[in-house]
Amino acid sequence: MHKTPPLFLTALQIRERPLLAPKGRPKMQISRVRFLFSLSAGVVAISFASIFIRFAQAEGVPTLSIAAWRLIFASLVLLPYAWITHRDEIKDLSPREWGLLAASGVFLGLHFAAWIGSLGYTSVASSVVLVSMGPLFVGLGSWVFMNEPPTLRLSVGIIMAAAGSVVISLGDFGQGQDQLLGDLLALGGAIMVAGYLMIGRQVRARRSLTVYIAVVYGVAMLTLLIIVLLGRQPMFGFSLPAYGWMLALGLVPQLIGHSTLNWALRHISATYVSLITLAEPVGSGVLAYIILNEPVSWFTGAGGVLVLMGIYIASRAEMRRNGGSG
Repeated sequence: MHKTPPLFLTALQIRERPLLAPKGRPKMQISRVRFLFSLSAGVVAISFASIFIRFAQAEGVPTLSIAAWRLIFASLVLLPYAWITHRDEIKDLSPREWGLLAASGVFLGLHFAAWIGSLGYTSVASSVVLVSMGPLFVGLGSWVFMNEPPTLRLSVGIIMAAAGSVVISLGDFGQGQDQLLGDLLALGGAIMVAGYLMIGRQVRARRSLTVYIAVVYGVAMLTLLIIVLLGRQPMFGFSLPAYGWMLALGLVPQLIGHSTLNWALRHISATYVSLITLAEPVGSGVLAYIILNEPVSWFTGAGGVLVLMGIYIASRAEMRRNGGSG
C-alpha cells in the first residue's frame, strides 16, 4: 500500500533525468530550477546548525550530547519510515553495501563529534570555514584510494586552502590552547565528512535516498552514543528549551539539510556537493552576527577567503577532470 512520505522527502522526489535541459523543453528547465532550489534550501538549513548548537550549549548541554540527540531525533523519524516503505530494499542490501553504509555512518558520527566539539572552543566562523575544507580531502582521497593524482589546479587549491587554515589558526594563537584545539577538531570534522561524502556518492548510485540516509544516520547515532558513553556525558535532565533546540537541529540541518545533500549525490559528484556546502560559512556567519552578535576577526575573514578560494579552485579542477561543467 502506498504510504505518504514525510514532507522533507516529498520535496526531494525528483525524477532521474538530466539536469541541463535541451532547448525547447521547459519541463526539464523546471526540473533544473527545482534542483537548484532544493540545494539552496539545503544549504540554508545546514547554516542554522551552528546557531541551534550554541543555543543548546547555552542551556548547559554538553557538545557530544547535542550531537547524539541530533541523530537520535533524525533517526526516530527515518528508521520506522524506511522499514515500513523500503523493507524489501533493506533486506536486499549486500554485505559489501552494509559495510559501506556502516563506514559512512561512522564517518558522519565522528564528523559531528569533532565539529560540534570544536564549537565549544573556537568561533562559529573559524569552525565552519575549517570544516568546509572537506572538498580538498575528497580530492586527496581520490588520489590515495582511487589512484587519481591531483591536477595542477587541484594542487594550487590545496596549497591555498592550507595557507588559509594557517592564517585562521594564527588569529587564535593569542586566545590560548582551547582555540587551537577547536580549530583542530573542526579540521578533523572536514576529514570525516570527506569520507562520508565519497562513500555516499558510490552507494547512492544504486540505492534510494530513504534507505541510505536511514541506515547511515542510524549508524552515526550509535557511533555518537558510544562516544557519549565512553566520555560519560549526560543525555537526560536538561531543560525543555534545550531539547527543543536539539529537536530543531535534528529536523532542520539534518533531515532537510544533510538529506538534500545526500539526494544530490545521485546526480552530481561528491566534490561538487562539497563545493555547494561552501555557501554554509556565509550563511552561518551572517546568522551568527545577527542572532549571536558574534564578530568575525580579521584573521578569520582573511583566512576564510583563502580557504574558500582554494576549495573553489580545487573543486573546479576535480569537476573538469571528471567531465563536469564548470
